[in-house]
Amino acid sequence: MEKKEVLYEGKAKIIFETSEPGYLWVYFKDDTTAFDGLKKELLDDKGVLNNHISSIFFEFLGANGIPTHYEKLLDERSMLVKRLEIIPVEVIMRNIAAGSMSKRLGIPEGTNLKHPVMEYCLKDDALHDPMLNIHHIYALELADKEEMENIQEQAFRINEMLVPYLEEKGIALVDFKLEFGRHPREGIILGDEISPDSCRLWDLASGNKMDKDRFRRDLGGVTEAYREVLKRLKKDES
Repeated sequence: MEKKEVLYEGKAKIIFETSEPGYLWVYFKDDTTAFDGLKKELLDDKGVLNNHISSIFFEFLGANGIPTHYEKLLDERSMLVKRLEIIPVEVIMRNIAAGSMSKRLGIPEGTNLKHPVMEYCLKDDALHDPMLNIHHIYALELADKEEMENIQEQAFRINEMLVPYLEEKGIALVDFKLEFGRHPREGIILGDEISPDSCRLWDLASGNKMDKDRFRRDLGGVTEAYREVLKRLKKDES
């Protein structure tokens, strides 16, 4: 397996072509950004931590019937994934009110929601990822009804699996972002990453933040929090 030319470079990852058709090499960077890139910093080993945390989540979900693009770890900062046609719709699952939801709806941060909430955003950095509803998705032909029903079902199943999985490790899954893509043989499957960059994770005992909000809100200890997440995820691995 050879890493070839850069296909895409984002804020947190670089995607490379590989010598094997249908597969991509994902490299996790130490770059950390917030507020559409207005705030930037290099945090040592953040890419290493996100690579390993994402691999654990993908392996757990795959073992429990959720199809993902993940194949294997390649090195400390890289994983091999199946090539997907990414659907430009970010899916946000919320279990506890926080961040933009608290601001928009006036709900105090930390309020437990009576039912998980699913939201959609257009995956477009230039437009600052605006919120969508299902009718926007159909009108803009971002995905069809069958695809969105599949995505909705998978997203709720993922949430139902991850909430107790993390609670066992002393972590509350506040909210998280998912991205899905089309695979020529497997249909709609989970892509991108699942890490403290894309999730809000709070310590169950103290309520301390263990995610990217530590960077957004100048709380410090970002990599230390990510390292603690990885430590807890690895603790009970068989």
